[in-house]
Amino acid sequence: MNQDLKKTLWATADKLRSSMDAAEYKHIVLGLIFLKYISDSFDQRQQELYIAFGNEGDELYLPDPEDRVLAAEERDYYTMANVFWVPGPARWETIRANAKQVDIGTRIDLALEAIEADNPRLKGILDKRFGRAQLEPGKLGELIDLISTIGFASSDAHHAKDLLGEVYEYFLGQFANAEGKKGGQFYTPASVVKVLVEVLAPHKGKVYDPCCGSGGMFVQSEKFIESHGGKFGDISIYGQEANPTTWRLVAMNLAIRGMDFNLGKEPADTFHRDQHPDLRADHVLANPPFNISDWGGDRLLDDKRWAHGTPPTGNANYAWLQHILHHLSARGTAGVVLANGSMSSNQSSEGDIRRAMVEADVVEVMVALPPQLFFNTTIPACLWFLAKDKSKGGRDRRCEMLFIDARKLGRMESRVNRVLDDEDVARIAGTVHRWRQDGEDDSDEAYADVPGFCRAVKQAEIAEHGYVLTPGRYVGAEAADDDDAAFNEKMELLTAQLAEQMVKGAELDALIREKLEEIGYAV
Repeated sequence: MNQDLKKTLWATADKLRSSMDAAEYKHIVLGLIFLKYISDSFDQRQQELYIAFGNEGDELYLPDPEDRVLAAEERDYYTMANVFWVPGPARWETIRANAKQVDIGTRIDLALEAIEADNPRLKGILDKRFGRAQLEPGKLGELIDLISTIGFASSDAHHAKDLLGEVYEYFLGQFANAEGKKGGQFYTPASVVKVLVEVLAPHKGKVYDPCCGSGGMFVQSEKFIESHGGKFGDISIYGQEANPTTWRLVAMNLAIRGMDFNLGKEPADTFHRDQHPDLRADHVLANPPFNISDWGGDRLLDDKRWAHGTPPTGNANYAWLQHILHHLSARGTAGVVLANGSMSSNQSSEGDIRRAMVEADVVEVMVALPPQLFFNTTIPACLWFLAKDKSKGGRDRRCEMLFIDARKLGRMESRVNRVLDDEDVARIAGTVHRWRQDGEDDSDEAYADVPGFCRAVKQAEIAEHGYVLTPGRYVGAEAADDDDAAFNEKMELLTAQLAEQMVKGAELDALIREKLEEIGYAV
């Protein structure tokens, strides 16, 4: 699918949206795309079967034409090829033929129920909301006609999955953008996911995301394996998601790619109903919601996951980090997106927990990201890379950390959103791999500190800085050309720094109020 076709599809779908909120509309569009894909895959398999049934040299050969028709409706021929069985009333042509009927929404819901009933892997994950959708009369039929123009049938099943994955990823990104600050919480920008995956290099093993959203971390991990000569399925996928609608979205996103996954029995809160209590993952990737204050920490004060200190009840950032460490295997590594405040906050117990984590030597790399990468927040973000054993996976890096200040990387893709290009992703990941000496970097270049961008720092120096992990504090200023930087770039950097300082200021204000209130002087 080329870019023009994708844009056309989006523009047309956007026009149809009219009065419906994007947060609701995306489930309608993505649900129909899913239905079109599995129906096309079914048709493709049926055509292959008819060819095999009519070929005397094929082991499936059937001499009687009537037997061929009957056999083409046997479910086993489809499940043996890892193709979802689609019952007659649920096939796309049936849906399309009834697209202009007033009860088309109810018909689609019934089709999805029938597909779930015949395919245990899809049980409970298809979103049946078409019958009660508040679309204007005829709009659903127009949308069905539009999606009919997407052809997923291909002689190469892998190509069809790639095409669907591409369409799905494009729509997820577009919907996140359309929802703006109100939505997009399920969506981690693709370039940020790439940085996490390229740095962790998950070639095989168990991959876990405790707040998996739409499943972007898993999809990118599979792409990494395939691009490095591995086999589809070299990783086992474990995820958890609390939002029931998003839980179904990630299940669909993985199912359409033919990926096996374990998302737990049901949508559930990661802190209070851990769906994988015994899991020890080789790689954890996560973009938890930033700075959530109502996570119920007061009911988990003595939880065994808090190995480095009980996280404050008013902010879950250090609860996420410790939950992830708890689920790492002895040689496991993790990449986590958090708000910049996590690198320097001393509010409540956060400074003590950060010190304990540094002293336990479980923090490996810190990356400060450029501003405006996320659709749903303008809060500056950073990446934490954690490792249970820094003597493995390259040279012995114990009692040493790498700091990368990537705030100047990337480009503005729109007026409000920035992206990291592949060159930016490669620069960050290559720097980490050269520092680790883990063999993942193809170049012969040795690691070297770059003023203003990266620096390897011993634990003792981090202690001198009060265990603050902000990269800008360690990498210093660029050696040259700083005065030539474009005005806009300087302003973006300065406003990002200002935003970080304002967050810090708000944290200090809250702390002052808390202390004053403790001695009877509420402000």
